[in-house]
Amino acid sequence: MAQFKIITPAAASFTIAGGGYELEMEALEGIDAEIVEGPTEAAAFIEAARDADALYAKGIPITRRIIDSLQKCRVIALGTVGVDSVDVAAATERGIPVTNCSDTFIEEVADHVIALLLAGFRRLVEQDRMVRDGRWSDGRPGLLKIPRLMGQTLGFVAFGNVARAVARRARPFGLRMIAYDPYVSELLMPDYDVHPATLEEVLRTSDFVSMHAPATSEAQGMLKERHFRMMKPGAIFINTGRGPTVDEAALIKALQEGWIAHAALDVLETEPPRRDNLLLSMPNVTLSPHNASASARFDPARKRRVGQELALALSGRWPLSCVNPSVLAGTKLRRWQPIPMQRGPNS
Repeated sequence: MAQFKIITPAAASFTIAGGGYELEMEALEGIDAEIVEGPTEAAAFIEAARDADALYAKGIPITRRIIDSLQKCRVIALGTVGVDSVDVAAATERGIPVTNCSDTFIEEVADHVIALLLAGFRRLVEQDRMVRDGRWSDGRPGLLKIPRLMGQTLGFVAFGNVARAVARRARPFGLRMIAYDPYVSELLMPDYDVHPATLEEVLRTSDFVSMHAPATSEAQGMLKERHFRMMKPGAIFINTGRGPTVDEAALIKALQEGWIAHAALDVLETEPPRRDNLLLSMPNVTLSPHNASASARFDPARKRRVGQELALALSGRWPLSCVNPSVLAGTKLRRWQPIPMQRGPNS
């Protein structure tokens, strides 16, 4: 029996369950740890995880009930950026660090934001349909009504890592950029040619509004009907953050009644969406299936990161990314020191 037991639900999380944990184990190989798949039903998972040294969270919600049952858990590790599947407040109360992959997929998501921006602005999906439907000459008149991209204003709601990477990509297009984020210093924004603004200023003056707020209780339903009414009739709304940060009914109404021109969305309030979701049939909506972070490096990068976070915490060191850093002050974890990692041929 290994010294450290890491429990994970036998549930799919982007890839199939039981797909192997070789990449996670690269960082764990020198500390006598094993990853064990447990049941996905809550009561059974509680029994399996009760004596676990760590949880590898995927596939099922890690609720307060689960967290309160843990007897010696040192860390809860996620292979995602979002942490809404874990009750972080409950983990904090128990002094358990929760880690995520906060900086692993930034470049991919930023690329996707630019793709959605351009596709929505140049009406790419509509143009594609026109060509396929034999309406070759119908495309140009619509584009003659829109301005050129240079000189337009891109506004960010939240200015974290992804938004900053988007700003670097948007700069060469000649876009003016502004951002609202009460948690980011205004002194940082000019480094990205971004000017600080209030939320109302972002909504009223932007030609593109890019939503990046995380799925926190404060951001739940953050953008409501009154916010969409502030926006320009020609504005394009982009969301690659989290669907529940937006009142989807209000967004649909804004699109139907022409308060805004277009929405380009990688995330929805309910995923996958119901077939009767009106967004699926609206011509002024561009959609992708919550895959902005996907690339050939997605699985290897996130799995190795999970393994490294588990190894750091189980060996008594601080994790690289901790979404509830206040717990670290009360632990016996040491500040981070590099762990030698075996690299695969595609690293």
